[in-house]
Amino acid sequence: MIRADDAATAHVLARAGGALPLGAGATAPAGMLRLTRPDSTGEALPGWPDGATPSLLEEHQVAPVPVERAGETRRVLAACLKCCWTDPSADPWPGDPAPVELVLDTYRALIGRTDDLMRNWARGALRRLHDSAWIVMADGLVTLGPRCALWPVESYAQLKELVRRIPEPERAALTVVADADLVAAARPAGPAAADQDPSPAAADQGPSPAPDTGRACVRLGGQVEGGAAEFDDLLGGYDERRRAELVAAFMAVEHAAEPVPEARFMALRDPALRHTLGEMLTRRGRTLIPHRERWISGYDDQAAARAARLFDETASGARPGGGGAGGPARLGEAEKAVLTLVLVHSVAIPRAEGLLPEDTWASPHPTPVDELRRHTQIPIGELEAALRTLRHAGLLTQVKAGEEAGGYVPGSQFHRLTPAARRRLQEELILAAGPHTPLAGAVRARRSAE
Repeated sequence: MIRADDAATAHVLARAGGALPLGAGATAPAGMLRLTRPDSTGEALPGWPDGATPSLLEEHQVAPVPVERAGETRRVLAACLKCCWTDPSADPWPGDPAPVELVLDTYRALIGRTDDLMRNWARGALRRLHDSAWIVMADGLVTLGPRCALWPVESYAQLKELVRRIPEPERAALTVVADADLVAAARPAGPAAADQDPSPAAADQGPSPAPDTGRACVRLGGQVEGGAAEFDDLLGGYDERRRAELVAAFMAVEHAAEPVPEARFMALRDPALRHTLGEMLTRRGRTLIPHRERWISGYDDQAAARAARLFDETASGARPGGGGAGGPARLGEAEKAVLTLVLVHSVAIPRAEGLLPEDTWASPHPTPVDELRRHTQIPIGELEAALRTLRHAGLLTQVKAGEEAGGYVPGSQFHRLTPAARRRLQEELILAAGPHTPLAGAVRARRSAE
């Protein structure tokens, strides 16, 4: 559980692990919106400062984090919206559940293809959308996820036109179970279900999927409630132009794929504005990280440590007082093993051969998949799943290497390491690559003395 006054830790947990569950009546931390369910429970997720969204990056020619098969993923999301937003007079979130098969049929009608390859790609897109909280899949049903609750009201007219233009799928009559019966079976049973109001109230993109716990995931009804102001005291003293510059720089360093050139943003060039930008990031458990004349944000070391301790205490059964708390998305053993191998072969070995400078985690030397298969005992299916998880998290990037098959290199998230985090990771890599070397012994001795 998280204290209401520890907003920075709440933001770290929400960014790392998704929307934070809130108990009945619990308020959302500052800077977060509350997605309230009919039973008064809900989730908290970060809102956009001054209503700005990551689409602002396009205006400043800053590349956002890439999405795998982006066009296809957007079309599958459009099919989900078509099926779940059944009442255009209401806000999109939370909408109504829709069978996965109906979504797939709608997607096929949208693209005009029915082959099995496209169906498999669509299922992959559904998985990506679930993992990134655009939708929630459970019991063969799809519902709109927390990110959809943060679509700006100004975009509703465009979304309605998009839904109107998507063709209805041609479906044969169902002789086993009708769509309505599937949805009805997923509704919570008991008196509380009868009192649920399926129409959402005012809505306002943020993190993460609800845990996949079966039928309990399908809960109809809800509303979005604004949280406490977060940056007004910091931004109130600036005129409209400088305030907009601060918000633009905040969105850029938080959502860009690569470090942002300071020449493009006044709030990065001007020391006074950059100090205010740093204060804004601190309130979300973040910090500015310089890369020569470029900047990006990363987790503040102290806030990240607090969030990790809180998650460990909660996972072990301890319940510090406060509201609810989600947990950071931690890597499993397979993901850790694969990531370590890529770092060893793409960074450590080239660095030892003098092909990479010591202060970089970017590498032009991809680790082939065959190399990963040779050096692990992980089954092929688990290996592919681990690679997919690491790609989606931005920890690995798949690249081509000329005429060769290519492989994997460290992803964009490595730009967001603070100096302390970079040192810890460097030490872990030393311990993994050469556990019996004198350098590894020195690392262990230093740590034991701390």
